[in-house]
Amino acid sequence: MKIASIASFKPISAVSMIFIIMVALLPLAYANAGDHPPSVWMMPPPINNGRCFRDLFIHPNEWKETRSRIDGIGYADHWLNTQFNNQELKTWFAQLKSWHIKLGLEVGAVKPWSAQGAKTFQIERKMWDRFQSLGGHIAEIAMDEPFCSVRQDLKKPDSYAVEQTADFVALVRKHYPQVKIGDIEPYPFFSLKELEWWIVSLNNRLAQLHVRGLDFFRLDTNWVTFSLYNQGTWSQVKQLEMFCRSRHLPFSLIYWASEFPAAQRLGLADDATWYTSIMQEGYDYALAGGSPDQYVIESWVDGPAHTLPETGHFTFTRSVLDFCRRFVKEKH
Repeated sequence: MKIASIASFKPISAVSMIFIIMVALLPLAYANAGDHPPSVWMMPPPINNGRCFRDLFIHPNEWKETRSRIDGIGYADHWLNTQFNNQELKTWFAQLKSWHIKLGLEVGAVKPWSAQGAKTFQIERKMWDRFQSLGGHIAEIAMDEPFCSVRQDLKKPDSYAVEQTADFVALVRKHYPQVKIGDIEPYPFFSLKELEWWIVSLNNRLAQLHVRGLDFFRLDTNWVTFSLYNQGTWSQVKQLEMFCRSRHLPFSLIYWASEFPAAQRLGLADDATWYTSIMQEGYDYALAGGSPDQYVIESWVDGPAHTLPETGHFTFTRSVLDFCRRFVKEKH
């Protein structure tokens, strides 16, 4: 083998050096993610009257490997309540239990249709009690962007969001003490500093009420804006991850097809758009050194059209399986 002289080597650009360093640090980032392997949740789209969710239970043999890779299945509580009858839910909850897969719900807390946390709780608990009566063990609930809703929809002060969200959390803690509760908020709709303020303020208010704080914080990134509009960066998302970890607050990240709605308007979106998009988000955040405590592969867009089989091209379970193979440690 011929060894080149030192003089023959070309200098490495600053960009290339940064990339090399980031790749080299990836194993360290994963090693420092926490004492336990990250959890994986999947949330299929609620399109076609819940067909994507229903198929998981009707055809269980078509996603066996994907099941072995995930910890939980999530769904919005109002869709779970309206799309499926009692017998379906009773059968499916029993299947989840036999598979050792947890049930999670995405729920309102402060919304235009219910601007008070206590009122929202009274509305939603009827659904949760129905699920529990049918054998559904609710492992966790994630509040759907109460801070954002107060600022964007209700046009009320940020302090109102803190107060009403804390009231909601307090009632959940009182009546469902076994259920973990976390919050979802969008980025870069909120800046890094605003999100840090929100987390601290909400947990401080809960402490004043003698209520346990959040069990996790989940970020909904509109990541297509990072490159299209120069709004937000993955490095800031990583900073938020480290901020949460410094406060012993598990950091959860949603993986979704951020550009799907815009591509759909142009007639360019299909199931391949979904698949390639969540894989791209996986690469982007991993290269930023990111390693969330909880991966949430979630679709609320009009795709992918099919959940199964996991061996199919661009199905929802195929995307979850390939994502886990590439980016997530084994569960065991």
